[in-house]
Amino acid sequence: MTLTAIALNCSLKGSKEKSSTDKILREVLQELAGQGVSGETVRVVDLNVKPGVRSDEGQGDDWPTLREKILQADIVIFGSPVWLGQPSSVAKRVLERMDAFLGETDSQRRMPPYGKVAVVAIVGNEDGAHHCHAEIFQALNDVGFTIPAGAGTYWVGQARASTDYKDLDAPYDKTVETNRMLASNAVHLARLLKEAPYKGV
Repeated sequence: MTLTAIALNCSLKGSKEKSSTDKILREVLQELAGQGVSGETVRVVDLNVKPGVRSDEGQGDDWPTLREKILQADIVIFGSPVWLGQPSSVAKRVLERMDAFLGETDSQRRMPPYGKVAVVAIVGNEDGAHHCHAEIFQALNDVGFTIPAGAGTYWVGQARASTDYKDLDAPYDKTVETNRMLASNAVHLARLLKEAPYKGV
């Protein structure tokens, strides 16, 4: 069974800058590749994702194209840094645009992401990873994504420290182990859902 993934990098940094979020997303994609899943990363801040809660906010809005990529993937990896103990503003913009899924149900009342698996990767130099997981998991579940067991990975450095995840010389063992389990669980669930989709009502 062929599966695909898309990693949403919700860093505040553009693609010309190194990003700790990009590093952890690459690591998760590598684990998924080991399970036969192909994928790509999208740096959301490079796009013009307009504010709003509709699937198309008009001329110049890049969300419709990104939305299509998200819905074509079997697994969505949602990546965000911790800012002020919360997900980034870019992450919140993506979740706000996904709000449109609530009103886009089919004849069985299934939202477009039904049957899609979502996992979350968080990085930062302050406390807040679990809080960010909780906010993003709840929002993704609300709009129809399915969350597997062990669906959150993270790395958080010392508060106010200068070392970022992208600066580590060697892989952080606990994050590596978590990434591996996350990928295994995500692929297992994605295969099950592809074989036996939600029936709706």
